[in-house]
Amino acid sequence: MRKHRSAAVAAATFLLVTGAVIATAPSVHAGTPGGTHANDRNTDFNGDGYDDVLIGSPGATVGGHKGAGMVTVQYGGPKGIGTTRVKAFSQNSTGVPGAAETGDGFGTSLATGDLDGDGYDDAIIGIPGEDIGAVADAGGAVVLWGTPKGLTGSAGTWLQSDRVTAGGRFGTSLAAARFGDSTPGDSLAVMDSVGLTIHTFEPAPQPARSADARARRPVQKSRTTLTSPPQKTLGQASADDAPGIQPKSMTTGDYDNNGFADLVVSGTSVGDEPGHGWSYILPGTASDEKPLPITAVRGGPVVASGDINRDGYDDLVTGEPHSPDDGGENMTGGVVGVYYGSADGPAGREGPGTPPVWWTQNSAGVPGTNEQGDGFGTDLSVGDSNGDGYADVAIGVAGEDIGTVTDAGAVTVLRGSAKGLTSTGALSVHQGTKNVPGTVEKGDKFGGQVSFTDPNRDGRFGLLVSAPGENTNDGCVWVFSAGSAGLTTSGSWTYSLSASGGLPTDALYGAAIDD
Repeated sequence: MRKHRSAAVAAATFLLVTGAVIATAPSVHAGTPGGTHANDRNTDFNGDGYDDVLIGSPGATVGGHKGAGMVTVQYGGPKGIGTTRVKAFSQNSTGVPGAAETGDGFGTSLATGDLDGDGYDDAIIGIPGEDIGAVADAGGAVVLWGTPKGLTGSAGTWLQSDRVTAGGRFGTSLAAARFGDSTPGDSLAVMDSVGLTIHTFEPAPQPARSADARARRPVQKSRTTLTSPPQKTLGQASADDAPGIQPKSMTTGDYDNNGFADLVVSGTSVGDEPGHGWSYILPGTASDEKPLPITAVRGGPVVASGDINRDGYDDLVTGEPHSPDDGGENMTGGVVGVYYGSADGPAGREGPGTPPVWWTQNSAGVPGTNEQGDGFGTDLSVGDSNGDGYADVAIGVAGEDIGTVTDAGAVTVLRGSAKGLTSTGALSVHQGTKNVPGTVEKGDKFGGQVSFTDPNRDGRFGLLVSAPGENTNDGCVWVFSAGSAGLTTSGSWTYSLSASGGLPTDALYGAAIDD
């Protein structure tokens, strides 16, 4: 099918690679704004006002094909989530594009957002191991559209790269938010081994009752390529002393509080000093406003966003679980950095352009001890667990040894405050903690994924924690509730893919949780 790209989008491409903005020309569509601030979770697939939960199981066997992959959705409600209002999707589900094949990894990456501006959030599923024809691991992605009845595979939309290449792994990372005012819904960023593309969609036409379901799907309006082949790193943009990076993950947040989301592309440095975490911030803005420049900050390749100090600006949190050296900060066990939002975008401890506030397990009040291989910062999530308006930070420590049990894993939660992140009231949880189901075992990697969620809409975000290595790579997810004092282990419970009717063996359930 022939691809069309407007002159406005082409202009935006030029601006992006020279350090300007995520924006295109104005649109005649007013639309409903999508996510801007990080607390706009964009996970309400059926429009009932309750957050839903999307979990990836990329190792799942489907139709006898190992590693084909599967995702599950649990619908929120007054009592939160459970294992009754749940549905599983794979590429063998009716209407989902493609077919389950060995090694596809459906659900390796996840994102959610209202791409067509219809008021129902949509789920985007990354399939980086997808073969396209004879091209191995070219990758792809599927959009499952939200409806009043929740997600449906019917009329699902297939996405792939314009430059299908072996090992391209399109869909390695995904992010969706409202970056500008040119479309009625959120835009979708998709990463592959070459770079990333921004995809926008138009609402579906309203067909006659007899029309084919395919006619009702939203149509892709445009795609914008941010890097050009064969370049494999994001350019230096406006940061003269910043290295190129191999991108690995993305997040979004409104760091300058202008009403539009900014995109963060995070990875590890390439070149003379490889392996260090760096992140590039691509500001979102209205089409008639002058944007902030693209900036580069130290930290990554794990990133998350939220308003920690309740000043109205999202803050950027970075995780570097495996630093190549101690950087003068004893970071070998992993390090987390915090940049606080401002009118000028994310700022370090002494303002824009300065290093972040660093946290390790050797920081005062942080549980544990900084040890090589701990993986402090394996994953991150930012959410308000006690409803005080200050977002807390959950930190996965998937390589943490518990006693003599190696790589059992743990999670640390640091609290938000008016002065920013604090270790006062810090919480450390693992499978040996009182009231937590399970047993400390080698290689479980508890804390491999963490995600704050508020499925009962009480303003207090509970926490989901996964251990993808549980039961020799079957994977499990733990649910921790939240109250006026924050997170609690009391009443915590766990479940695996079998709760959704899937085969749990080597499923890696929880290897991805939408955040």
